Amino acid sequence: MSDSGRPVVHLVDASIYVFRAWFSMPDQFNDPAGRPTNAVYGFARFLCDLLNQTGTKHLALGFDESLTTSFRNEIYAPYKANREPAPPELERQFRWCRDLAHCLGLATHADDRYEADDLIATLAAIARENGHPVCIVSSDKDLAQLVGPGDWWWDFARRRKLDASQLAGHFGVEPALIPDFLALTGDSVDNIPGIPGIGPKTAAVLLAHFGSLEAIFDRVEEIPFLSFRGARTLPGRLRGMRDQAMMARRLTRLERQVPAVLANPDTARGKGDPDALDALLDSLGFGLPLRRRLHRSAWPEGSEKAAE
Repeated sequence: MSDSGRPVVHLVDASIYVFRAWFSMPDQFNDPAGRPTNAVYGFARFLCDLLNQTGTKHLALGFDESLTTSFRNEIYAPYKANREPAPPELERQFRWCRDLAHCLGLATHADDRYEADDLIATLAAIARENGHPVCIVSSDKDLAQLVGPGDWWWDFARRRKLDASQLAGHFGVEPALIPDFLALTGDSVDNIPGIPGIGPKTAAVLLAHFGSLEAIFDRVEEIPFLSFRGARTLPGRLRGMRDQAMMARRLTRLERQVPAVLANPDTARGKGDPDALDALLDSLGFGLPLRRRLHRSAWPEGSEKAAE
């Protein structure tokens, strides 16, 4: 329960934890047909830990429906073009991870046009409108832009939970300015171009002084009077780059009006289906220890089936 008296809504960047499990878990996990299940196994362990640590009744997971394209490719075709396509073995496990979450009674959201980050951003906006603080469970800096007063960004794997003021110290800018920050520095992970010659320190100084991307370009003649290395030559780099910078910010700013989420903004824990969970675990070839953990995490009361 938060200081406001309203329960915290936990919003989970599920895709990043599926990827983490895919790369970190050994490839010895296979279903009876010999297909890899390591990402599902690692993701299941993550969900157990998360549910046990939070005990929350308000939790939703955002999944990437498409691992290759989104509406951002309509704005900038090379967006994420630097990434290798996900192998079929991983795409299959993404579906299993969503099935697993559904069996546990967890709200899941996915969309073929919007990314998981956009789904989470929309859910966060709805939660705040209803007076709920939010906790963003992710290690992705892009999602930190959603954190306002009373909210948290939780890098679960590193056990690092930061509020808005702590995020400002961690990233060098206020959370709301992260899209502007990335528009200046670029984001190599997502193949988003930045302004040549502007790194994180320079971007942070500019945003601290001007307060927004628009103001930097509107008042570019003031930059040479600022005290940082390269201030005198920076206006020359910025001239002619306004359109690119604004385009980059459109890519880095999260969409908070995803139609499918607005139509179904579910974040409440459901009852789940223990029998469906057992059937899924049987099909994946998972043994009794993980089965017990999942049952006890999802249904702390009356989980005797897990011991059968």
